[in-house]
Amino acid sequence: MNIRSLLGPGSVLVAFCMLFAPQALMAQEEKPFAEHKFVLQISDMDPSKQTLVLNVASNILKAYGQDQADVEIVAFGPGLRLLFEGNSNAGRIDGLVDSGVRFFACQNTITNMSKIIGEPIKVNSHASSGKGGIVRIKELVDQGYMLAKP
Repeated sequence: MNIRSLLGPGSVLVAFCMLFAPQALMAQEEKPFAEHKFVLQISDMDPSKQTLVLNVASNILKAYGQDQADVEIVAFGPGLRLLFEGNSNAGRIDGLVDSGVRFFACQNTITNMSKIIGEPIKVNSHASSGKGGIVRIKELVDQGYMLAKP
């Protein structure tokens, strides 16, 4: 008896995805064994502050190494502009994601900004989202992350 006969024809694909999906999600997962954990807040629309928060994330990785540093950038309020699709920092965001930095977009801000401009806000595809940016920050601080607002 082989695995196909045990699982059925459609189940082989599901089993394959279950084996390899966790590896595909690794870049967006917390690093449980990292010694240094940071949550960086961006709530300012000033482009120089957006650049600064990306610089800080990069400097943390350089100081501690990708394996020992866990960094998440949380964007809310006017700072959500950092994660707008097409933001001039998109290339830097891609590079940081490749290095293990996570990005979080406040769903409350997305909803409110969408109402104001009259169309849905599109955010960077690397960003996860949830109800509130400040709620996400509290969750991470409660887990031992250090909060920094560059």
